[in-house]
Amino acid sequence: MHSLRSVMPARVSRIISLAAPAAVALALLAGTTAYANVTVTQVSHDIYADAQAQHNTEVEPDTFAFGATIVSAFQVGRVFGGGSSNIGWATSTDGGATWTHGYLPGITTNGGGSFGQASDASVAYDARHNVWLISSLGISGSSVAVLTSRSTDGGLTWSNPVTTATGSNDKNWIVCDDTTASPHYGNCYAEYDITSSGDSMRMRTSADGGASWGAALAPGGSHTGLGGQPVVLPNGDVLVPYESLAGTIRSFRTTNGGASWNSTVLVSSISHHTVAGSLRESPLPSAEADAAGTVYVAWADCRFRSGCPSNDIIIAKSTSETTWAAPTRVPIDATSSTVDHFVPGLAVDRSTSGAGARIGLTYYYYPTASCSASTCQLDVGFISSVNGGASWSAATQLAGPMTLSWLPNTSEGRMFGDYISTSVLAGGNAYPIIAVSNAPTGSTFDQAMYAPSGGLAVTGGTHTAAASGSAAAPRIAPATTPTPLTAR
Repeated sequence: MHSLRSVMPARVSRIISLAAPAAVALALLAGTTAYANVTVTQVSHDIYADAQAQHNTEVEPDTFAFGATIVSAFQVGRVFGGGSSNIGWATSTDGGATWTHGYLPGITTNGGGSFGQASDASVAYDARHNVWLISSLGISGSSVAVLTSRSTDGGLTWSNPVTTATGSNDKNWIVCDDTTASPHYGNCYAEYDITSSGDSMRMRTSADGGASWGAALAPGGSHTGLGGQPVVLPNGDVLVPYESLAGTIRSFRTTNGGASWNSTVLVSSISHHTVAGSLRESPLPSAEADAAGTVYVAWADCRFRSGCPSNDIIIAKSTSETTWAAPTRVPIDATSSTVDHFVPGLAVDRSTSGAGARIGLTYYYYPTASCSASTCQLDVGFISSVNGGASWSAATQLAGPMTLSWLPNTSEGRMFGDYISTSVLAGGNAYPIIAVSNAPTGSTFDQAMYAPSGGLAVTGGTHTAAASGSAAAPRIAPATTPTPLTAR
């Protein structure tokens, strides 16, 4: 039995846990706290004590929602040199009202596996085969395998992982085709890059619910990059936006169910402000598609701010499967503000489209961009649109302020996650899972995964970029070439 009592923040009421093995569920029946404007519920915690990791820490969540089920996955027990003690999961089967959590078996030695560390969790659901999937990395020295864990009971118990790819890999992602009318209904697609080949992108396809995977295929032409997030369109085509190593966002696609992948096309250049305080952060894209097949890609970019003093969250929308409109700025605040916004988690209600597309966007931010490791204050925000991003609600603070020393350290900076995620229920609320830190107790951290209690309403509003201080045309800052992040 694992109780959350010993690691709950002082501001959080106690969580009652049900007796269960470590790899099975712990039901979270209570345990909420109010930060700023919302109440959040802790949905997991770090149970491990291995000497390699910084406990109690959880970082880098992904989420996926289908029907009333929301599944998230994340690193548990962050290791300075790379990865974590294991991959944790938290699942709600009642639309976010209650949560159950546990830890994946068969990956690291903490869960009965053979790998030293685990990293980069990503979640998908295969409706045709009724199986939930978590993709992750298993790390053993310089060998980094892509793994797929499967659940056939709604995300409540998980199998030992299937090996999807071996070698020296990084930044995996997974998605499935859940459109019954698609010619490739039931295909799942795994993306990753090969670090030993200069971050060359690769794709693999499964037609049996992730139980086995086809050959590794590369897109045509030049395709070095990382952070690809494949999205499936209603016609069965798959687009994969990613951050290239040349300071751009690019995308490639398949039109034949993953039998081959076309050459990459430009989405946009990147103009990125390196955030202060040695925080681990990069303009990795967050991508979603609506019911009509329009793809939305969000990242942190400073092009709308003269001199590039801080980042906005900007969104590019596809105009076809190979062309993209110019990015627009999400009007969280005026371009004259001191705020620095980064690491977006974009969600699109997949039952909506076009001028009626419902969007939820979670992001982290510094209220004052010009700060240091000792003075930076880290917050979490949320904003929404109900008209495809033409206008937005007022922004809401979800958590914070957090001091950077409250976050676990890595070889690439203090860390809450290289990416985050938000999911929107069809016609319903948005559910991000976010890493929230409280002040450590001595040398013991207090960083865990939280969900907004009851979710976040997707309301939209009248805020537009023009009304928030942006110019009619962007002030393009010099493009920067981001330093690639790795599983390390």
